[in-house]
Amino acid sequence: MSASRRQFLNAGAAVGAATVAACASPGSSVASGPKLMFGQSPVTVPIVGRDEQFQVRRIYCVGRNYAAHAREMGSDPTREPPFFFQKPTDAIQVVPPGVTVDHPYPPITKNYHYEIELVACLAKGGRNVAADKALEMVYGYAAGLDMTRRDLQRAMGDQKKPWEVGKSFDKSAVITHIHPATMTGHLAKGAIWLKVNGNVKQNANLNQMTWNVAEQIANLSTFYELFPGDIIYSGTPENVGPVVRGDVMTGHVDGIYDLSVKVV
Repeated sequence: MSASRRQFLNAGAAVGAATVAACASPGSSVASGPKLMFGQSPVTVPIVGRDEQFQVRRIYCVGRNYAAHAREMGSDPTREPPFFFQKPTDAIQVVPPGVTVDHPYPPITKNYHYEIELVACLAKGGRNVAADKALEMVYGYAAGLDMTRRDLQRAMGDQKKPWEVGKSFDKSAVITHIHPATMTGHLAKGAIWLKVNGNVKQNANLNQMTWNVAEQIANLSTFYELFPGDIIYSGTPENVGPVVRGDVMTGHVDGIYDLSVKVV
């Protein structure tokens, strides 16, 4: 092969390699797909003792999962299977340890309620999961507040309309950092309580849940295919009630640090 032909072929190979590299580069349309208009950041929750962040995919909430709370809400816990609703992912408000975070009083309500809950965070997914396998999906746990515009929730219920305006609004899913189950074990019993301005309002034990976390996951997985990043607010004990601006809520679940928020 002549020197000139060899030079021509080498130059062609170099151009081809450069073209492939350009197509595979992060800025290229081939590699990255269509350009997004808004590019929102993922919603994440810090993990205790880890550098990683837990990326939240969906927020599921269990309704009326403590018998006494079911009764105070006008339901019969002996006949009612678990039921679920959702909050948008960006309803998350993270509360770090040792600080009191400002929590905005939402608009269009005059009856704003706290609900302290254990939150289960999934690292595995599945459909039609058996209850005896469900805890294998749980990465860790957090304490959370399912904040509720109770007047709007009740008004929608009376009209046979969805609950979204009562449950699914900005910062309505308050949450601590996530504690890996390797650190806490699976939380099936232990104190769960909430104080407002130092006064105990809710006080129960996790073993009083009508449906435990494994049963919640198993039941939920018959309605939806679950995925890593899904989190489940597992229901609140009795004595939910209102807060107003200036009130400080302190929430506790055994094995998890206390969360503290001030309504502003």
